[in-house]
Amino acid sequence: DGHHQAADHSTMHVISQLCGLPGSARLRREYDPDRGRHHLAAGSEIRWNTGAARHSVPGMSLDPTTPPPIEPDSKDWTWVLERPCPDCGFDAATIDVVSTGDEVRRIGVRFAELLADPLARVRPDEQQWSATEYACHVRDVFRLFDTRLGLMLDQDDPLFANWDQDVTAVEDGYATQDPATVAAELRAAGDVIAASFDGVTDEQRSRVGRRSDGAVFTVDSFARYFLHDPVHHVWDVEQGYARLA
Repeated sequence: DGHHQAADHSTMHVISQLCGLPGSARLRREYDPDRGRHHLAAGSEIRWNTGAARHSVPGMSLDPTTPPPIEPDSKDWTWVLERPCPDCGFDAATIDVVSTGDEVRRIGVRFAELLADPLARVRPDEQQWSATEYACHVRDVFRLFDTRLGLMLDQDDPLFANWDQDVTAVEDGYATQDPATVAAELRAAGDVIAASFDGVTDEQRSRVGRRSDGAVFTVDSFARYFLHDPVHHVWDVEQGYARLA
């Protein structure tokens, strides 16, 4: 979810059309999961598989200067519920539903600071998102997880719909979005999910929801799992700026 998970990316196939390149009117950048790399091929649509169903959408026209999609991270990050993250230092054992809202608001403030940097749309390298792309992702995670939290509070054992974040990043043009606009949207989405967590009662903490890969969360573990994503991406952005410097 917050990270690129195999459960939401089974047999994923991403293609983005690149237009305006000299000598080649229609090229696409295609990720081959078997070979673990991208290559250029002819075509004009974005296709992916999620489970047994295949979906297609019209190809995107991207500016030639738009960076290509990064390669998906297929890790299952639920292990952060069991031990601290060795990279960002997040320790789920120290997080409680009661404090989640305040942590989300703090992260919104920090992202606003990070997106004010003139390098906010610059990638440290072609396989790491820029600060703006990370912020777009975190904004969308806030929106998605607020929906999932609502399902857990309103329904018995809901099954979460899969979300393909790599396709979303391409379809919504994360790399071309305005940093100031994204900062405001992230803060607004953060305020919504923070208020949702603020309203969780003691009786609701044990309510459950599940992913299509079989992972089951209580509201309590859901909050701790969710919070790692924006915390980790603040760290990603800070590391990226350090490398750019």
